[in-house]
Amino acid sequence: MLDDFLTRAALAGLGVGLAAAPLGCFVVWRRMAYFGDATAHATILGVALALALNMSIFAGAMIVALLMALTVSALTGRGYAMDTLLGVMAHSALAIGLVAVSFIQGVRLDLMSYLFGDILAVSRGDLVVIWGGAALVIALTLWRWQALLTATLSPDLAHASGFDPRREQLVLTLCLAVVVAVAIKVVGVLLIAALLIVPAASARPLARTPEGMAIIAAALGGGAALLGLYAAYIYDTPAGPSIVCVAAFGFAGTNLIGLLRR
Repeated sequence: MLDDFLTRAALAGLGVGLAAAPLGCFVVWRRMAYFGDATAHATILGVALALALNMSIFAGAMIVALLMALTVSALTGRGYAMDTLLGVMAHSALAIGLVAVSFIQGVRLDLMSYLFGDILAVSRGDLVVIWGGAALVIALTLWRWQALLTATLSPDLAHASGFDPRREQLVLTLCLAVVVAVAIKVVGVLLIAALLIVPAASARPLARTPEGMAIIAAALGGGAALLGLYAAYIYDTPAGPSIVCVAAFGFAGTNLIGLLRR
């Protein structure tokens, strides 16, 4: 069954959608949209590092994404506003990564596939990495759900409940780095943040509880991946952007439903 490239692409999109959407709920609740964008942009530098050192693209992307996220977390509140710091680091990392890639000799690199994804070229090995990363993120999210939710509501409440908000921030940062690293093959660096944020934002008008919002977001994320891939196949459009377009239509539809309910 896995010899069919469309089957591999569908499984890859489904895995990323299921992992990214619940995590995206915390990104939305904490207003960390730009944080996710900055972490995603930094992965181009990780791709350049991986190619230069002849190592796994996933490993290089994850290392740099994690370093970027930890650096931003450490520098926050030390003289610069969060949005300013993220803007500087996001665009600097993307530019440095693109320049670094140009210096690599003897390697054929399709830069567009890293910027916008190349889900149709997913291999069996990529599927193992994607679903392994997705399983890790989902397991961490379920394990630390109550602590993450409490720390998101109020750091003081988290301290009173026996949770360390900085530790929960580190867990969230690790999950974000893993999702960014596995999603680079599916939707690319420039669209990863959309797959994190749009399904979660789409789920908000339909949900009554945080858990319900996460479940609905996962369903919408997985559905957007499958429908976007189908639309790309039917209309011969780029797969990664098609997935994000379907997610955007879902956002418009759920918000219209929420408006009619009110």
